[in-house]
Amino acid sequence: MLTVSKCLPGGRGLAPVLLKRAPIVQLDWDVRQKSRFEAQDSAGRRLGVFLPRGTVVRGGDVLVAEDGSMVRVEAAPQPVLQVRACAAHGSPFDLMRAAYHLGNRHVQLELRPDCLLLEPDHVLADLLRAMHLQVEEVQAPFEPEAGAYAASGHGHLHGGDAHGHGNHGHGAHGHDHQHAQAPGHTPSHAAAPAHAACSHHAHRHSGAHDHGPSCGHDHGHSHHHAGNHAHGAGCGHGHHAHAPDRAPAASKPSR
Repeated sequence: MLTVSKCLPGGRGLAPVLLKRAPIVQLDWDVRQKSRFEAQDSAGRRLGVFLPRGTVVRGGDVLVAEDGSMVRVEAAPQPVLQVRACAAHGSPFDLMRAAYHLGNRHVQLELRPDCLLLEPDHVLADLLRAMHLQVEEVQAPFEPEAGAYAASGHGHLHGGDAHGHGNHGHGAHGHDHQHAQAPGHTPSHAAAPAHAACSHHAHRHSGAHDHGPSCGHDHGHSHHHAGNHAHGAGCGHGHHAHAPDRAPAASKPSR
């Protein structure tokens, strides 16, 4: 028996010509989700597979034996329930609703653009038929979803192509930030477009804030500052006119 202790997800890093020459082993889902199993490849060799616990083998993965030889894994056809929307009485949305209910029951499920696949279960089949879905038992390879918290870096299949996901870059996107300035710090409004046209709104600064002639603020609005805030003749703020406080009238001397 040939010992296998390594699995390459999707045959990553191997030349296609090597993959084509490698023997094949067909395994159903029940076997592929185990880390210890025996199998026989297309060359007739007996394989004793001992993978790290928790390893799940997928179709397209490559097993590496102790002698350096490779074995390509294929997902073997097996009995599954194929669930489709009823064209006469339903809509494709019914599949989304079915996937939601099956997910609540922690059912292993393969998602395809036009159908769902799951392992045979007569109770679930009756439930899906009651939801006006078409349920049929067929023979097909079964590759259920790995889940949102599966180990990162493992390849998965989309239309037959295995690939992995690394870090995704995201373009610039706008959102609001709150900044706590150190005392005495003067934030630059040129670097904060959100403040450039701040007329008729309230904004808060948790540090000292000076406004000069180039401030460009129209301050006809409520204004709260946790730090010092200087307003001078060159402030540039549009302020509401305020009546000056009147001095109390002088009392007349008593005669």
